Amino acid sequence: MGKRMLSLFSGCGGMDLGFEGGFNVLSDLINPYMFQDKVESYNGTWAKLKPTGFETVFANDIMPESQSAWTRFWGKKKGFDVEDIFRLGSIVDFVNLSKEINSVFPSKVDIVVGGFPCNDFSVSGLRQGFDSKKTHRGSIRIDEPSIESRGKLYMWMRAVLEITQPNVFVAENVKGLISLGDAKRIIENDFRGVDGGYLVVPARVLKAVDYGIPQTRERVFFLGFRKDKLRKSALQDLQCGTIPDYLNPYPRPTHSFSPAGDLCPWTTSGQALKGLAEPDESEDLSHRFYSKAKFMGKHCQGQKEINLGLPAPTIRAEHHGNIEYRRLSSEHGGLNIAELAQNLPERRLSVRECARIQTFPDDYDFVIKNHGARRYLVSSSSAYKLIGNAVPPLLAYHLATRLQEIWNDLFY
Repeated sequence: MGKRMLSLFSGCGGMDLGFEGGFNVLSDLINPYMFQDKVESYNGTWAKLKPTGFETVFANDIMPESQSAWTRFWGKKKGFDVEDIFRLGSIVDFVNLSKEINSVFPSKVDIVVGGFPCNDFSVSGLRQGFDSKKTHRGSIRIDEPSIESRGKLYMWMRAVLEITQPNVFVAENVKGLISLGDAKRIIENDFRGVDGGYLVVPARVLKAVDYGIPQTRERVFFLGFRKDKLRKSALQDLQCGTIPDYLNPYPRPTHSFSPAGDLCPWTTSGQALKGLAEPDESEDLSHRFYSKAKFMGKHCQGQKEINLGLPAPTIRAEHHGNIEYRRLSSEHGGLNIAELAQNLPERRLSVRECARIQTFPDDYDFVIKNHGARRYLVSSSSAYKLIGNAVPPLLAYHLATRLQEIWNDLFY
């Protein structure tokens, strides 16, 4: 029987996909010395990862586009209607509703995961943190911040833990949270205070490039284990100050800038984009569409050409001139001489290229037509946002398989 997973702030499901496994990643991203036992099969340039045993039984987000993309992909992957799994709406409303009826969240949940909104903690934003004046639905507040403000939504994840009482929770946010006052310590302590008690291990920043993801993305992860479900020996060892290796929930890196032993070198954006034709030659809507924002000068965010020989910069959620260029013209300082010599046009990264860099498989549709209507169910603008907000599935897979490896050492 699989381990039942409840997913909050799910977006397009990068965390969900990684935790369930059974998806394709580019073979170049796999460390053959350390990760070979996680691969089910190879098909040309792709490797299919083995399923993990985690099963998503509830997913949630406030964006209708998230629902459209999530249900379309997971319906294809699972082979049945998943409309009843994904719940559109605010987690605040769901928690409040659960006080009136008992059937909002599924029973017998083993793990809760979620990337609570990061905008208020990001170094690229206003950094209002806990004092955010945006509501849980994302709109601007007129009055003062409250427990329902966007910067406090992790507390509603905490409320879900009290309701569902899982063995484990995994919460993710931007690295910038670490440097925002006492935010890290406060959040760790708030999670420890869940009714019934959780042993929260020190939060850690994971660098995506250290796990084969061709991107310099860095994210902080909070992990906690329900005390009354831990083995007595595990509880003692986790409380001893230094976590012993056999219980360390954070996955060991598989890649390095200076590889030694069984580590592989960082993978590059060129490896991630290998085999993709130009957008106008593709029938994939998610590749045909890309931001047409004009070049705004070298000193503005997102106005650089990605270096195909290095990991890509962090894929951003906002596409209005912030998505890096796949190729700049010589006039704007383009350095990809071979492609410029072929008269290939200056353009930004396509939606599919961003998805590749985030390690989503090519069978995930991000730009989705609304048949019979003029508007798209998921536009290219929304697709960029979904991809940029997501946890890279391959990174989540590393974390999921590590938890799976130590599960029986942790719990009865």
